[in-house]
Amino acid sequence: MANIHFLMRIYAPLSAAIFFIVFVTLVAPARAQKFGGLALTPPMGWNSWNKFGPDINEQMIREMADAMVSSGMKAAGYEFINIDDTWQGYRDSLGFIHPDSTRFPHGMKELADYVHSKGLKIGLYSDAGDKTCAGRPGSRGHEYQDALTYAKWGIDYLKYDWCNTEGLNPVGAYTTMRDALYSAGRPIVFSVCEWGNASPWLWAGSIGNLWRTTGDISPNFDRNIDHGTWVQLAVMSILDLQNGLREYAGPGRWNDPDMLEVGNGMSGNEDRAHFSMWCMLAAPLIAGNDLRDMTPETKAILDNREAIAVDQDSLGIEGFRYSSADSVEAWFKPLAGGDWAMCLLNRSVGPKKAGFNFAEEAVSDSLSGRNADFGKILYALRDIWTGKVLGTTNGPLEVEIPGHDVLMLRLVKE
Repeated sequence: MANIHFLMRIYAPLSAAIFFIVFVTLVAPARAQKFGGLALTPPMGWNSWNKFGPDINEQMIREMADAMVSSGMKAAGYEFINIDDTWQGYRDSLGFIHPDSTRFPHGMKELADYVHSKGLKIGLYSDAGDKTCAGRPGSRGHEYQDALTYAKWGIDYLKYDWCNTEGLNPVGAYTTMRDALYSAGRPIVFSVCEWGNASPWLWAGSIGNLWRTTGDISPNFDRNIDHGTWVQLAVMSILDLQNGLREYAGPGRWNDPDMLEVGNGMSGNEDRAHFSMWCMLAAPLIAGNDLRDMTPETKAILDNREAIAVDQDSLGIEGFRYSSADSVEAWFKPLAGGDWAMCLLNRSVGPKKAGFNFAEEAVSDSLSGRNADFGKILYALRDIWTGKVLGTTNGPLEVEIPGHDVLMLRLVKE
């Protein structure tokens, strides 16, 4: 970083074109790759978009950082405060990006310092096109400038969107920004937000730390919202679109089914099911609600340490749908140390009785090479949402699950 800052001082009086010829020649080629050691478990944090959309400012971001600490979310593992679209103001005569001075009058460096002072990390949003989805300046043609600026500000996470990208190849565009981030010298978690159109799970593992697998989520359990030119997806629609993707995920490279809608208008049952399934998917847990004004139920869902432990399990294996009958699905996820997570998801509006006879089921996972082996191994059934032990795998499980809800268990080896 010291060398980069020296170059910036020496060549700042020159044109932007000359500066970047010098920078790319002297610095970029030797260092262009993905940072190692980042996002070894799915990232956890908060993002402004789902609840606030374009209505953001620095005071609100400070308050969210405060609330992440005071609510106990930081202690539960959440660490990123991510500012989405509309923070951008303008580019100066050399092409460097500056924040909107009305919304962020003290600048991003001071805001980043504040977030860091809380023991948290800060993220920003940009776009591979010339404009962001909200029409603010994008990074196209300015990737190395923006990466240098983010490093100077102390940014820790970049969500990189795909609006206004006509004529761009996604692999090339995201590789360019990856290389720019690496050349700037500051390890930054890189979120590839291409919406899954170009199957990023096939190529983004060497580029980013997570990649969106679908279009945008909505605070609806099973009803998509058609906006005419695009569709905002329901939680269950996004869940179904994860089928076949688990083999591509693992430590440092995660499928991203989009940010959480917990606390944004769904029922408590639906929020609990949504959070549970994201944990079963080893998905990034990026909250999208107002952290300053959470109901006890919302806080209890986002702060459930046992559910989070399933998501953050060091084995880094996504769960899988094992069976489906009468609107109830059985999901399993192998965990480090020999335990398993199990989730019975009721997709029906009304309650459903469900059973699982462990003695008659052969649950195994070829991806992880794990076999539950219920005939030889005894597991206690710990209800992740109540903390109660519901028995063992020595006998069949018989339960009734409310509509749009789950029974989420940790199968603990005895």
